Amino acid sequence: MSTSTHSVGVKRRLWIGRSQRLASGLISLALTLFGLLIFTFILSRAAPVDPVLQLVGDHASQATYDQARHELGLDQPLPMQFLHYLGRLSHGDLGVSQLTQQPVINDLMRTFPATIELATCAMIFGALFGILLAAMAVFKPGSWMDHLARFISLLGYSVPVFWLGLLGLLLFYATLHWSAGPGRLDDIYTYTMTQHSGFVLLDALRSGDSSILKNAIAHLWLPVAVLALLSMASITRLLRAVMLEESNKEYVILAQAKGASRLRIILVHIFPNVLGTLITILALSYASLLEGAVLTETVFAWPGLGRYLTSALFASDISAVLGATLLIGTCFILLNAFADALTKWVDPRTR
Repeated sequence: MSTSTHSVGVKRRLWIGRSQRLASGLISLALTLFGLLIFTFILSRAAPVDPVLQLVGDHASQATYDQARHELGLDQPLPMQFLHYLGRLSHGDLGVSQLTQQPVINDLMRTFPATIELATCAMIFGALFGILLAAMAVFKPGSWMDHLARFISLLGYSVPVFWLGLLGLLLFYATLHWSAGPGRLDDIYTYTMTQHSGFVLLDALRSGDSSILKNAIAHLWLPVAVLALLSMASITRLLRAVMLEESNKEYVILAQAKGASRLRIILVHIFPNVLGTLITILALSYASLLEGAVLTETVFAWPGLGRYLTSALFASDISAVLGATLLIGTCFILLNAFADALTKWVDPRTR
């Protein structure tokens, strides 16, 4: 009876501990998101562009200016303005873009799928080759494989992405004609294919027209290759360093002394112990691709969030800039939270 009571008590304490950790994680996530909202609000008020003048124009009378300022709520105290800001956000109101004359939320829903598609494809290839290169480097440190991994890491960090994109267009589009060039589709397909999801590859598959799918891939592979190189460089460099550090620990030395092969040591002993770190690396790399594809989308005329944000900055479109910033920041926070939760699940040492 005492053993059963003790077992129930242990399970109860474990359940309480897990509930407390979950509640703590959710509170931390909520506070981080709230801090992001405060940051975007302060950014909107500290911007050098007057939203009232953007609305009424430079030649409006003082009475018109004051009326517009009152309707926007800018004559109220800052705490009240912040509450109104939260109220509008709760209804999905991010304002109206001065550039497109459309609600910012509609612009984000139109452009963000293109960025997700580009970043996801780049992440898949970057992760596959990055992990492979890191494993090859650790398999035989100091060999040509290790030097190749270090060279690719250095190349990915050193080469400016806009220069690499322009060079890729010059070589593969203008000279070799291996790429279909800027944009997501040729004009003939852009205006004839019905886009349901915003993801060109999915919509092309749904259409059943193989020529559309081939054209979409021809447009997609070059910007994906440019971004994948950057992602691969980051993943290879960080994972190689972590795995080399793990290789010097006692349990690896003991496995070597018992005659285990280098491949078995990497796959069975080292890789499972760095899986939590790898998840964090992949999450940060993916978040960086989502927020850092601005130059790539500009070079390749890719109609994604990065290009939209660039155009909004040049046009001093504060509503569009804040909406894009809020979306990117939210994605970054949620990806980090997901990576932390997944790391704790796969690696008991982090619990």
